[in-house]
Amino acid sequence: MYREDRLPQSPKEGIIFMLIISIISVNTIAPIIMGMEFGFSKENYLKTLKIIPVMWIIVIILIRFVAGPLVGKVMPIFVGETDGFNARVLLNTLLNVTILSILLTIIGTWVGTKQISLEPFQHFFHSWFRNFGVAFWIELLIAQPIARFAMKKIHAKQARKTEAVNF
Repeated sequence: MYREDRLPQSPKEGIIFMLIISIISVNTIAPIIMGMEFGFSKENYLKTLKIIPVMWIIVIILIRFVAGPLVGKVMPIFVGETDGFNARVLLNTLLNVTILSILLTIIGTWVGTKQISLEPFQHFFHSWFRNFGVAFWIELLIAQPIARFAMKKIHAKQARKTEAVNF
């Protein structure tokens, strides 16, 4: 079976891939969304830094137990056998960001305000469209390409080691 060098090929690589994407995403998306919501200032950025570790854990849990399984079930419905790598990556990113942005629009508000309230539901569509847009473009243009580049480098290094051993 064809193995794509830009994607993880083992559980260890899967963890590395997810860590790269999640760390980049949480450290860029959260400050941008907070800045858009409350203004771009040093004080707001420092408040965001305090929330990032909690949000990172929440993101990892949501990816592993909610978005991942849902996307895994939905992808085969939309993906054809002849669809290329880029089409699959784009759809996967779109589906993951949609699910995560919906959930994190609600959960992120609760974590940020340190209370469970109806506020995220009252402003959901305004907040969600903005959050989705920020997250989608960060994922598509920054986080995913960096993680795929790292996988390609890891696989190239493994191939060089294999070639050296075979000589």
